[in-house]
Amino acid sequence: MILLSILILYAALMIALGAFVSRRVRGSSDFFVAGRGLGAGLVFSTLLAANIGAGSTVGATGLGYRDGLSAWWWVGSAGIGSVILALTVGPKIWRIARERNLYTVGDYLELRYNRSTRGLVALLLWIGSLSILAGQLIAVAWILNVVSGLSKPVGCVIAGAVITTYFTLGGLHAAARVNVVQLAVKLAGFAMALIYLLNANHGFQDMKAAVTAVLSAEQSDGYFSFVGKGWPSVLRYVVILAPSFVISPGLLQKIFGARDEPAVRTGVGLNAAGLLAYAIVPVLIGIIARGRFPELANHELALPTLLTQALPLGLGALLLGAIFSAELSAADAVLFMLSTSLSKDLYKGFINQRADDGQLMRVARGSAIACGVLGALLAMLLPTVISALTIFYTLLTAALFLPLVAGLYSKRVTSRAAIASMLASVAVVVASELLTRGQGWWNVPGTVFGFAAGALVMLAVSLAPRE
Repeated sequence: MILLSILILYAALMIALGAFVSRRVRGSSDFFVAGRGLGAGLVFSTLLAANIGAGSTVGATGLGYRDGLSAWWWVGSAGIGSVILALTVGPKIWRIARERNLYTVGDYLELRYNRSTRGLVALLLWIGSLSILAGQLIAVAWILNVVSGLSKPVGCVIAGAVITTYFTLGGLHAAARVNVVQLAVKLAGFAMALIYLLNANHGFQDMKAAVTAVLSAEQSDGYFSFVGKGWPSVLRYVVILAPSFVISPGLLQKIFGARDEPAVRTGVGLNAAGLLAYAIVPVLIGIIARGRFPELANHELALPTLLTQALPLGLGALLLGAIFSAELSAADAVLFMLSTSLSKDLYKGFINQRADDGQLMRVARGSAIACGVLGALLAMLLPTVISALTIFYTLLTAALFLPLVAGLYSKRVTSRAAIASMLASVAVVVASELLTRGQGWWNVPGTVFGFAAGALVMLAVSLAPRE
């Protein structure tokens, strides 16, 4: 009950802070892009807070528990993608957004191609984005289940209510500043928990011996190797995750709020460094959990179980706050992407092109509430955090990577070519995932074949003579 009380107080603090910051929101520019006034520090904190979410905490710890050191590539691949974002796409698309007063990635797609491209991407991303929101809510539900015995559906509803409330109040202005507090709590919590657990297990070598003693011969093979069961498994993580962190609308729209180009490069670069360094932390915690609790029925319960059964109360409370912070900050990034896309890309783009600032704000807030409800419902149906996130990352990469990057760096790509490449990429990836049950052909992820098909179609349509 003490841990549950701490969780309730922390949730109330996040809502209160969001309400306080919301007083600075005077129009859609503040809600959508924080008045384009975020310095490098706020860009860094809001991106890293968004990127260290359910997949990087509960999910990554579960992968470390199940697969060992090779689980580093789950978060590490996000860091690799963030390096590319800092050096290439981030500054370039920020300049365009600043010059043309763009609020969303949909704004950019319509500017570069046409309204049909904007609408198609928005439709595909809404489907995928609800799954990543569900993943954050599932993680909170697992925590509440272990801490207080609440069922998964009840936990999903509670998580959805907290996240939706503080985000709806203040948009990016509130999220960026609440993220500073959340980031500080999560980094302190995970660092101190790892140090304590390593000391309790007398260092890495003793921990390794304890884990090896409970593994079968088959499980031991590759458990303490960064390539695990081979490079195909590593390639799958890199191909699915790295491109997603280059072109994710939720991240790019946070970048639109930067005050200048140096803030983009520095903030995104620091975020990349943070991800690359942090990637090993949940993996080691998961490995320690494997040695302490080798018979867990669900590997994603590794982190909640350690929190309640292997840490002293004070440190457990701090780690609980860290996990809750991670899920909240990642979920508000998804709500940001969904609500801005629904209001700006759909409502103003197709339904009411003459909508004024007040109407746009009302639709954005209403969209956030509706998406929070839908995310909670979907979270009740999906089994694990990683399964939910994989849907999003796969669909996002297949649909958006080629049109966005090609549009930034080549003037030859037409709107017809962009739409055709999206449809081809998504069709091939979905077919591959279904036919191979997610394993890919010849151990090559289906996303690679989707990229190849989309690129060929884009090239063919772009070079075809116009009638």
